[in-house]
Amino acid sequence: MLTKRIIPCLDIKNGRTVKGVNFVDLRDAGDPVELAKQYADHGADELVFLDIAATLENRGTTLDMVLHVAEQVNIPFTVGGGISSVEHVDALLQCGADKVSINSSAVKRPELINELADKFGSQCVVVAIDAKQIDGEWFVHLAGGTIPTDIKLFEWAKEVEERGAGEILFTSMNHDGTKNGFANDALAKLSEELNIPIIASGGAGNVQHFIDTFEKGKSDAALAASVFHFGEIPIPELKKELKANNIEVRL
Repeated sequence: MLTKRIIPCLDIKNGRTVKGVNFVDLRDAGDPVELAKQYADHGADELVFLDIAATLENRGTTLDMVLHVAEQVNIPFTVGGGISSVEHVDALLQCGADKVSINSSAVKRPELINELADKFGSQCVVVAIDAKQIDGEWFVHLAGGTIPTDIKLFEWAKEVEERGAGEILFTSMNHDGTKNGFANDALAKLSEELNIPIIASGGAGNVQHFIDTFEKGKSDAALAASVFHFGEIPIPELKKELKANNIEVRL
């Protein structure tokens, strides 16, 4: 049985880690390189860095941060935010990133998924999907959740898999930052319909939420931010609890 992964997510803005609720009201959560090292030392399985205000102008900052993180950590890490070309991905991987996460750019030009999978391998390509449930239907949103679309979550997820993505990082905008638990019904449906790993994101508030997303949501990994950044759930304790509930994790 494959072990379930615990992944702290660091949202980066102007070189600092920030955290909000429902994608807004951001507050400072510390230096990303220091946090990364701390998480690696405390048993995180992977890390995700998302440059939430990414534009081409601050690409240099991202590359610089990736280099510093790569020097400090010995676990896989994914970088996302403003990535829209093979060249940009090549530069990030050269700096030490293990995977990249694409979101809006994949929706705008789905061929990008094929191009990245062909050039670097599916294992490098994570497609992040931010979706909101509206009147019972899940719709994809772009640009950090600010632009709604009429694209349906499950149809888009299937296309993403067919185009060569290695994983999907699904964030429920309804649950993000609320600490009320993950969107397990949607996650379970994604897991049933797809053959690639699904990372759950949005809603972690306590240990039981992690247990639930692995058992009910059938998630392969669980990503969280504020509960880790502000010391509410220490990763070693979380993993011990998961193990005690017969969920396979790397201790």
